Amino acid sequence: MPTAGSRRKARVGLLGGIGPEATGIFYLSLIAKLQKSGRVQSNTNFPQIVVNSINAPELVRNTELGAYIRGLKQLDAFGVDFIAMVCNTVHSFYEPLQEQIDTPIIDLRREVRDFLIREEVESAVVLATPTSLQMGLYGDCKVRYYRIESTEIDALGDAVLNFNSGTEKEKQRTIVERIAHRYTDMGAELVISGCTEISLMLEDSKVNKLDTMDLLCEAVARRCLD
Repeated sequence: MPTAGSRRKARVGLLGGIGPEATGIFYLSLIAKLQKSGRVQSNTNFPQIVVNSINAPELVRNTELGAYIRGLKQLDAFGVDFIAMVCNTVHSFYEPLQEQIDTPIIDLRREVRDFLIREEVESAVVLATPTSLQMGLYGDCKVRYYRIESTEIDALGDAVLNFNSGTEKEKQRTIVERIAHRYTDMGAELVISGCTEISLMLEDSKVNKLDTMDLLCEAVARRCLD
């Protein structure tokens, strides 16, 4: 019978590249969380992590899922135990994507919902891509959501695309932070960063925010340690 020390470690699949900068930071954050757990004494204690950084079209304003399905099927064929999609918008299509593969995909929507319930959040604003906002990502909780104005939705979409391509990144940070402050000034208790790039752009902001990528990272680390 295998001992605890010889038990096979988790094999994690990360669907990334959407965008690649956020995926790299997610990977480093995951390693840091595993180190802080106190369960890592040597390199052999880390899980096997398979990063599939796909060059898929952004889902900022479209719903073309072909590249995402191929990326998930590649991870599925590799034999990972579970998959984390390092992207918020793609979780708007969670059910049809999960139907494509046998490997379980972590449902970030559930992680966000559990957090909002646990922390008893009463009001929030979701800053996300136009696609996510149109499809109501994270909008199924009993929370009073502030509705983003159409001009701000367009500005958020442009900021995400520009930040991902490396175009005037500080300008994009300013745009997103200004929108975030507008809604917290109106009374929003929490800003939900509903996009990996928005999480990065608000990283140093002092607004009360939920970094959904950090929440996803915690979910991955928890499953690895369990």
